[in-house]
Amino acid sequence: MFYSSPYRRAVDTIQILADRSGGIVVTEEDLRERQLSSSDVRHDNFREAKQRLYRDPTYAYPGGESGEQARLRAVTAIEKILDKHVGHKVVIGTHGDVMTLILQHYDSSYGYDFWESTTMPDIYKLRFDGTRKLVQVTRLWE
Repeated sequence: MFYSSPYRRAVDTIQILADRSGGIVVTEEDLRERQLSSSDVRHDNFREAKQRLYRDPTYAYPGGESGEQARLRAVTAIEKILDKHVGHKVVIGTHGDVMTLILQHYDSSYGYDFWESTTMPDIYKLRFDGTRKLVQVTRLWE
């Protein structure tokens, strides 16, 4: 099964694999990228703005989402997908920030430094045990 953020770049990243596998990509709104802020908020330094959000998961710029808000919506979507497909492989297309927040939910060592190390696109394989414990993260993109 294939799930993706509704953003075109996320769908495009997994569409070829879905086509080759005879699957369809189901869009899931809650896998969308985190809203940094409203468009009228100026960030002189994008990386510093992003670091602040990771330092304080409760902080949100005006019109944006905090890390806690974005993580809650994305993890809720992930857990519904995991419940629906127990024991099966699932492909999920999302965005670097949201992926980092999802990983952080399962392992607190994931944060700003991990997010900064990701590329666009990037592919990670996650393996969960039967209790939804994250047991392995493997980067597949070179």
